Amino acid sequence: MTTDTHSTHGIEPRRGSEAWRSAVELLSSMRFAIALLTVICIASVIGTVIKQHEPGVNYVNQFGPFWAELFLALKLNAVYSAWWFLLILAFLVTSTSLCIARNTPKFLADIRSYKENIRHQSLQAFHHKAQGTLAAAPADEARRIGQMLAGGGWKVRLQERDTPGGKGWMVAAKAGAANKIGYIAAHSAIVLICLGGLFDGDLFVRALTWFGGKSVYAGGGLVSDVKPEHRLPQSNPAFRGNLVVAEGTAASTAILSQSDGILLQELPFSVELKKFIVEYYSTGMPKLFASDIVIHDKATGKATPGRVEVNHPVSYGGVQIYQSSFDDGGSSVKLRAVPMNGGMQPFTVEGTIGGRSEITNGSDKMTLEYTALRVINVENLGDDRPGAGSGADVRKVDLGHALTQRLGAADKTVTQRHLRNVGPSITYKLRDPAGQAREYHNYMLPVDTGDGSPAFLLGVRASPAENFRYLRIPADDDGSIDGFVHLRAALLDPAQRERAVRRYVAKAVDANRPELADSLAASAARALALFAGAEPVAGKKAVGGLQAISDFMESAVPEAERERAADVLLRILNGSLLELNGLAREGQGRKPLPENESTQRFMTQAVLALSDAPLYPAPVAFELQDFKQVQASVFQVARAPGQNVVYLGCLLLILGVFAMLYIRERRLWVWLAPQGDGAHATMALSSNRKTLDADREFEQLQRKLLTSS
Repeated sequence: MTTDTHSTHGIEPRRGSEAWRSAVELLSSMRFAIALLTVICIASVIGTVIKQHEPGVNYVNQFGPFWAELFLALKLNAVYSAWWFLLILAFLVTSTSLCIARNTPKFLADIRSYKENIRHQSLQAFHHKAQGTLAAAPADEARRIGQMLAGGGWKVRLQERDTPGGKGWMVAAKAGAANKIGYIAAHSAIVLICLGGLFDGDLFVRALTWFGGKSVYAGGGLVSDVKPEHRLPQSNPAFRGNLVVAEGTAASTAILSQSDGILLQELPFSVELKKFIVEYYSTGMPKLFASDIVIHDKATGKATPGRVEVNHPVSYGGVQIYQSSFDDGGSSVKLRAVPMNGGMQPFTVEGTIGGRSEITNGSDKMTLEYTALRVINVENLGDDRPGAGSGADVRKVDLGHALTQRLGAADKTVTQRHLRNVGPSITYKLRDPAGQAREYHNYMLPVDTGDGSPAFLLGVRASPAENFRYLRIPADDDGSIDGFVHLRAALLDPAQRERAVRRYVAKAVDANRPELADSLAASAARALALFAGAEPVAGKKAVGGLQAISDFMESAVPEAERERAADVLLRILNGSLLELNGLAREGQGRKPLPENESTQRFMTQAVLALSDAPLYPAPVAFELQDFKQVQASVFQVARAPGQNVVYLGCLLLILGVFAMLYIRERRLWVWLAPQGDGAHATMALSSNRKTLDADREFEQLQRKLLTSS
């Protein structure tokens, strides 16, 4: 941290104990400052690689329990506010300041000095040196050389000396002294930037928790219920936190995330959100966040309107208000519970995003948690190749690829990339009495993924670390999910299966061959029972779906005949399911579907969905019927007294680095000794860097100064 190339030692006090003198010398030395700077750089890299201020469970999922516990113990999840990081930063400021204090007097003295007292014999030791004979007397030549150098931007000092041969003159000149100023500016910039980092970091927040009686809050509940010992005063000189404000409401308490909880920061004003505005690109990515706000001063009651946009903050009372993100402000939703296993009547529930409802079905009691409402979902439904994500979804979920993670074989997407807004969606969790929960993501409208058969997409995942897997249920001729629900209920009803078999046999068997009716009826009944999961295979647990058909073929049919038998059995199954669907529609007072291409596409998707349905982990799926969106704006509020200090440090750093890199410090000496009526000149040039420019400059000076006019 210094230009002293002769020593890396620091200040060495003359008084005090040996330990004290050694500590001061180490603290003010260049080697100690460089070591601290290296540690700071390594810690900054760690803070960049590891996501900061994430929930502890995220680190467990990513790194495992052992490393997550180690990272949390070392505060690597909050590097820049960790006590050890702030301590190292403070030591770096102290060490660099001592380095500056030790070397600045030397630099300033060197800048003021012309070093005209150098011995003329020493000039022979320089790399750049030259000699010549001049016609005029030493005094006249000294004045001529001095004037020429001064005209070239050099600062010159002349010194007269007595010699055995008469009066001699030393011309001492210097240029580029700002190079030394650059070193001082660069080192001072490090101190200022570190001080600004300390001021704008968690230093004052830490001080309040250590010495001000404040403590981190690790519980839950409403902000209004948090006790005063977890709230920081309005006079806190530096903080940075988040403020969430829903449309039509106001808030005045910011949340400061800590590694082990949160702290609440009271603001000297409240922010009222009049309207939140978000605009999207055609890909679904947001292109504009804006909030129309009114700031209400608590002391004066003055109301100040403003507009906050990304990169266009609003400043009030020394607090900067930035547009950070947006969230749901408590939208109300109306959901319809659709039974997945039959035996239950649909029902509706209403709630608010962020809230919960208790639902029950006899002995089964579950908690429905309303997680998120998305009004716009622009998805890539074209390219289903892995890794061919569209980037269209702001949640970084590519629906075209996500469908390949389905609960079965219900994926019929094409390969052409195609972006489309598929409408609103609801995300919710179902939590059982033991506290275990799965997350569900259902689209409000049926989605046509490119095969001409619109389908309702029901997503599910066991943890946030997983991608959603989608069950694809075909929409009926009314664009509703009810057609599939009634078909599923009929499949699980033995009486309906029996009626469907009789209808199928009556249509399929030729009246001239009645002896085939019994065997076909038995095959059809067996196929429907296996598909419905009502009959086990080879003593195993009944699984249902196409898997049960496959297991039956492997256990009951010789391998050589399986292909032909499978084709026959699937045709019987499809025909029986078509009749079963007609019975289900008649039970709802509707006509059976006509036998056309549209019905064939519906039944194809229905067979696949029926096969996957037993794997759906919930007895009901909630369909979004209606909603009233309320948006909320997420602001980042910051009081940063060190901001201007950092800006000044950055300016000094730029100037210092520029001065050190582009300004060469040069010193020139010309010794003029009397020689007859003229003078003998010895010239030497010193430069802090050996460059080709220095060689050329010396040659030019030699021709210019050592040639008499």
